[in-house]
Amino acid sequence: MVIPARAGSSRLPRKPLRLIAGRTLLHRTIAMARAAIGGLPDTELVVATDDQEIADHARAAGCDAAMTASAVATGSGRALAAALQRPTPPRFVVNLQGDSPFQPQGALRAVLAALQSGAEVATPVIALDWYALDALRDHKRRSPFSGTTCARAPDGRALWFSKTIIPAIRNEDALRASRPLSPVWRHVGLYGFTLDALKRFEETPPTALENLEGLEQLRLIELGIPITTVAIDPPLFDSSGIDTQADIERVEALIATHGDPTPI
Repeated sequence: MVIPARAGSSRLPRKPLRLIAGRTLLHRTIAMARAAIGGLPDTELVVATDDQEIADHARAAGCDAAMTASAVATGSGRALAAALQRPTPPRFVVNLQGDSPFQPQGALRAVLAALQSGAEVATPVIALDWYALDALRDHKRRSPFSGTTCARAPDGRALWFSKTIIPAIRNEDALRASRPLSPVWRHVGLYGFTLDALKRFEETPPTALENLEGLEQLRLIELGIPITTVAIDPPLFDSSGIDTQADIERVEALIATHGDPTPI
């Protein structure tokens, strides 16, 4: 399992080292990942970074760190570079985005189960109820590129991902009255790949649509590599990533209200 953690971020510079209620984003992500993989056999955790201070910070938390080239453009590419540094290349590579420290319980295990059942790429999604959809809409008025939604087929295959809220909903009032869940799925920042699928991804240049949305998983869809989405239960905390100072403030407010979910 790899946590990509680069220093450069246009919206939140040196993001992995930013404090959230007194603990850094990276330390929170490491603690969450360590708790999630507890008891799983043949599973390693490593931070992949291009920054020595971040590597040292990971090691101070008791996590292995792999130095990767600054030229690597994506978190998935950084995960591949770290995986290929291992003495024995792994069969599967799980890329836990370093800016998503509040993952729902069971997300990692659900992704691994999908890979072991034959998926080439797997990622979790959460069905939003109407209250959660309203909260996401409100959040996007302030941070339009924070949080990703997914359109998926009935068999779980991802059709598209977007920083806008998809799908558009006709006759929403009637739909709200007829069912507790909206048709919107939110993507959780966790990907599992077979090593071959991850290599194909990294060997292909970024696509135009990927660049427009700022979502690397769109490259996989354009390559024709199927992405299996696994539905998981929503967590107490909002699971979208930390992309802006507003996101930090939102999460700190949640911690103040509900307590700190990050394991010690």
